[in-house]
Amino acid sequence: MTVSPPTEAPSVSDRPGAGALLIEQMGEAGERRAKRKDIRPLGRLLPYLMQHKLDALIAMGWLLLSTAASLGLTVTARGAIDNGFEDSGRQLDLWFLVLGANALFLGLASACRYFYVTKTGERVIADVRKGLFDRILTLDPSFYAQMRTGEVLSRLTTDIALVETLLTTSVSFALRNFLTLIGGLILLFVVSPKLTGLVLLIVPLLLGPIFLFGRKVRKLTVASQDRFANAVGFAGESVDAIETVQAFGRVDSAIARFSAAVEGAFGVSLKRMRARALMTAMIIVVTFGGVTLVLWLGAQDVISGTMTPGTLLQFVLLSVFAAGAVGALGESWGDVQKAAGAMERIDELMRAEASIAAPAHPVALPSPPLGEVSMSAVDFAYPGRPDLPALKGFSMTVRPGETVALVGPSGAGKSTVFRLLLRFYDPQSGLVSVDGVDVRKADPVEVRDRFAWVSQEAPLFSGSALENIRFGREAATEAEAREVAEEAQALAFIDALPEGFNTPLGERGKSLSGGQRQRLAIARALVRDAPILLLDEATSALDAENERLVQVALDQAMQSRTTIVIAHRLATVLRADRIVVMENGQVVDQGTHGELVARGGLYARLAKLQFRAD
Repeated sequence: MTVSPPTEAPSVSDRPGAGALLIEQMGEAGERRAKRKDIRPLGRLLPYLMQHKLDALIAMGWLLLSTAASLGLTVTARGAIDNGFEDSGRQLDLWFLVLGANALFLGLASACRYFYVTKTGERVIADVRKGLFDRILTLDPSFYAQMRTGEVLSRLTTDIALVETLLTTSVSFALRNFLTLIGGLILLFVVSPKLTGLVLLIVPLLLGPIFLFGRKVRKLTVASQDRFANAVGFAGESVDAIETVQAFGRVDSAIARFSAAVEGAFGVSLKRMRARALMTAMIIVVTFGGVTLVLWLGAQDVISGTMTPGTLLQFVLLSVFAAGAVGALGESWGDVQKAAGAMERIDELMRAEASIAAPAHPVALPSPPLGEVSMSAVDFAYPGRPDLPALKGFSMTVRPGETVALVGPSGAGKSTVFRLLLRFYDPQSGLVSVDGVDVRKADPVEVRDRFAWVSQEAPLFSGSALENIRFGREAATEAEAREVAEEAQALAFIDALPEGFNTPLGERGKSLSGGQRQRLAIARALVRDAPILLLDEATSALDAENERLVQVALDQAMQSRTTIVIAHRLATVLRADRIVVMENGQVVDQGTHGELVARGGLYARLAKLQFRAD
């Protein structure tokens, strides 16, 4: 059986099978990403780091000093052993005083290194978070039709947390061990070139496990991140629709599905942990086994008198530092790979381009605004569905101050008209203009400033009632908010809240009833004071009494604005100057209520069916 998709724009939650489809798509994307064997995505962090290069340089300076102080312990230890027992031990106190001063400076340098490395890393991550969120909010609806909100949030949280661990912890750890390795090798050559040459023979044996298992660890890391993102995305959908899940008795199946997703992610993580554990074990065995052999040879040199005990101690300490650094670098490489996988996912969002953007030289809309909109011969199909056009040759002009009602069966393309006017999408052909300017030649922000929109869903935010009203116009005063709330018949219930206008409304305003949310959304639109009002079933969630009261407020608002209404209610349609009847994305008739009823077409049938209940 084939199910045809609806003509109207799809939301993520409305698409049947969208979760399964996107899980499959993201799984394929994860496999593609796993084939990448480099860490070039981390290069995207360099522009952010260059913005704080002073802190980065200071951090590097303290990193060098702390490494030098750490290696300096081997020099002072050698001096204490070789020289401290001369002159009946009178030099011993001096050498240990130098050793204590060295340790004190090491503690100070390490503290400063930690502070500046962590500060720089946190600052870079804060900038990345802001940059990613800025990009997320500029992407248009066509992008979110292909990627779930949970997946986007996973990249904003989990993936950035992995990169944060790299920048604030792992990178400091890795650089310190890298410098320790380099400095240790130089000193080892100075202390004993022969023994150092033997130590270097062990290095090829160390590189094998790193490269052999490192690739497998990174592939499994990306796969684990994708599996976890799938689980988080499904959890977000389930929690967001908790009432639906419970009402349909799907709690157990949702829990089972989430558990399966989590167990799948854990299974992949377990494979990654085994590979990384084996890699670490091989590195440690090879490293310390080789060092033990080399030290045995050094002990023979001390016995033969070709090396002093202090020199051997310094060589032992340097060998331990170098070996520890190599082992730590092996572990840090795993963190780098994990962060590279996360940054690759972040970079995918960073590089995503909005299909709707301002032109290089946007045309300014006329000021003061006229309040005129026009659509001429518009053909439009939603992305991914070119064979199912939402509008076909659609034309409509709304003059300043005119009220036009869009009427038609579900799927006729009414809401699509609003989405094109707000420039969420661009048509494949035809012209959409606001105040005589082609919207494709204007800045989308300026175009949207001409509209106040009340959608059927009336989404609210988790702030207070005042903050939700001010979402329409941030500079609105509390007095203006009270005024529009009164016009929208929302003042009474807002004042009845525990803290009035400052009462938190809960996530998405769920503490309010559907009618209260819709009245608050109307107040938000009214405070915007835009020249064009778009009403998409604005009174659909209201009872008869509240609808009558709100309709009075809307009538007042319509008198000074151009208004386009999507409505099935007789009261709203009767007040329109003109009714445009739509079917299959086309205008099939238009006129006043009386004219359309007299003609006996589609509108007359809809009126008979829909208005009779009123």
